[in-house]
Amino acid sequence: MKHMHLRIGCYIGSLALAATWLSSPVYAQEITLGLSMVKSGPLKSVGEATETSVDIAVAEINAKGGVNGKPIKLVKFDTATDPRQAATATQKLAQDDNALAIIGPFSSGEAAVAFPVGERIGIVQMPNAASQPGLTANFSYAWRLTADEGKQFTRLIATLKRKNIKIDRAEIMYVSDERVSNISGTQFYPAIFKANNVAFGEPVAFQYKSFDVAPQVSQVLERKPDVVALAATPDSAGKVIKELRRQGFQGRVIGSQIFADPNALDLFGQDADGLLIVAGYWSDRNDLTRAFTKHFGEENAKRGLLTKKIPHHTDAQAYDIVYLLKQAMEKAHVTGDPTKVAQERTAIRDALNGIRFTGVTGENTCFNEQRDAQLPGFIIEIKDLKWNLFDQHAADPCKG
Repeated sequence: MKHMHLRIGCYIGSLALAATWLSSPVYAQEITLGLSMVKSGPLKSVGEATETSVDIAVAEINAKGGVNGKPIKLVKFDTATDPRQAATATQKLAQDDNALAIIGPFSSGEAAVAFPVGERIGIVQMPNAASQPGLTANFSYAWRLTADEGKQFTRLIATLKRKNIKIDRAEIMYVSDERVSNISGTQFYPAIFKANNVAFGEPVAFQYKSFDVAPQVSQVLERKPDVVALAATPDSAGKVIKELRRQGFQGRVIGSQIFADPNALDLFGQDADGLLIVAGYWSDRNDLTRAFTKHFGEENAKRGLLTKKIPHHTDAQAYDIVYLLKQAMEKAHVTGDPTKVAQERTAIRDALNGIRFTGVTGENTCFNEQRDAQLPGFIIEIKDLKWNLFDQHAADPCKG
């Protein structure tokens, strides 16, 4: 009996030791990532499927053994398109949830406010839609797997010239109360037109919630443009395109990434025929993009997002960000140990330096000195309510 009590005591002691070992911070069982996303607010229609893309990537990675043998735990925060909430998300995900890195925030306006917070804390943030040029320039923990609007619009103008499309005079319309639209319409578009010797008039503004854009369109058409350049979100762009056609404009409507949503064709209607836009993702480019596009559409159907059949470039970028972080975390040998969070966050940042990455957004992708990914550009023409690849531009090379 004495020996039996001894064996039972040893067994209980072993269980207690095992429990202590498993719960010890040194032996963390998960790798925590944060997701700062938009599921409500003005950018809901563009941003809500970010969650789908990230969930798909996390599930795929975990099914294959996770990161360094440990599954990814994803903690989510809906910013409702509010920059102040994006800053709150960075603080919460980093300080309360011990995330090692953050996917997001979504937009340029959110990133401009959240990046300084992440820099003070020391955590990598990687937006999937923040395309305002220069956002990452003054930070070391801010990285982007996006192509900036200025670069993409420059590629679009190069295509127009290469294809001999008349562009002697252009006019600009932009949404005044959406950050990237405003900056594109007042700064980037004018500068790029000027650099390419394209004449243009004073940009014409309208508000995001404008119901009637007829006065602004009339003002633009009085100048007899060859093309009208739009800087607007998809729903706002749709209103302007319809009004341009209603007032008899027969020329090309052009635009950068802001309203390059393959699921927004119903918003544009038949009036969008001939529309030329530039996107950072082409769903039919190779087997990898086709497989992701199929999975994306099926998963959104399960979630009731029936209009989200084809990934927006922001969706593709969100998917690739997870895999890019996985590659960096494996390179940095992260453990998820809560006692080493600060060191491992910095190790992830350092592992991103000089990294090369292949995903659905491109092959052998590198980052420039401002930590912006060098991505390709795809010029899309809309015809008969379909996306057609009109031209493409290779990613810019990186130094080294």
